[in-house]
Amino acid sequence: MAEDPHLSQVRPHRSQRTVAVTGATGLVGTALICALDSNPSPATPSAGPDTGPWSVRRITRKPRAGEFLWDAASNQIDPAAFDGADTVVHLAGENIAGGRWNASLKQRIQDSRVLGTRAVCAALGKANRRPAVLVAASAIGFYGDRQDEELDESSAVGSGFLAEVCQAWEEEARAAEQFGVRVVHLRIGVVLSRHGGALQRMLLPFRLGLGGRVGSGKQYWSWVELSDLIGMIVHAIDTPSLTGAVNAVAPQPVTNAEFTRDLGKVLKRPTVFPMPAFAARLALGEMADALLLSSSRVLPRKLVNSGFQHRFPDLPSALRHAIQT
Repeated sequence: MAEDPHLSQVRPHRSQRTVAVTGATGLVGTALICALDSNPSPATPSAGPDTGPWSVRRITRKPRAGEFLWDAASNQIDPAAFDGADTVVHLAGENIAGGRWNASLKQRIQDSRVLGTRAVCAALGKANRRPAVLVAASAIGFYGDRQDEELDESSAVGSGFLAEVCQAWEEEARAAEQFGVRVVHLRIGVVLSRHGGALQRMLLPFRLGLGGRVGSGKQYWSWVELSDLIGMIVHAIDTPSLTGAVNAVAPQPVTNAEFTRDLGKVLKRPTVFPMPAFAARLALGEMADALLLSSSRVLPRKLVNSGFQHRFPDLPSALRHAIQT
């Protein structure tokens, strides 16, 4: 696989710093670690030997040599994982699209984020030398279903299960501020990568010519290309003025109909098989309304105002890059 030159651009060139990462084996965590320590992977190949300013600590429930334990039984993290680290990037959380929602799965989704973040902050408090920054994942689900309303970081929380989870998730992360840690809540949109997430699931039916809009197609999808998201994480670490909620999305949200059209054009396939809303609800239940039919037109105002430059601001170029790398 060809190397991704864009990943080399997200690495700061300075003396080595230490970052501790939870959710290190997920799509975003894997890409982040590869970008920081230049270890190659299928999702994010090494950008070359000009990297290495970071020392990465992986925090996992099944640690290997050199990794740190997150004890699943007690939901506690070894404070040594954070002691002396410069930054913590907290990405761990149950996959919200891992199956049809029921009471048990929804509880796991909530607990993995709320109780998981509580464990991170507790370990931060016990560290002898605390990190300066906590970059904690959140999601644009915070805003709920808002039709075509333009949403930025000043917009109020929405309604629904995901909005409630995101609000509680961010509230737990704010606890790190009492230890003098700068906290950034990255409200992440739909991540575009052929190695995971929504795009990976869409590629096969679209390549077979079976793709189409979902529901009315008028609902807004706010998205971000994976390497841009990695750049946003590094930018959040390196920008002291960034605190609180930060929308981690591209500057051009699109409707589902526009997303469908552009993906079909990139793949050179027709998109004439729509999925009616009732069919989506029949197949996926409550998750269909929350993930496919909900509309969030989210803008990255704080990122743009802080000087971040998107490499893939428009959907066609983002899709081409995501599908090729």
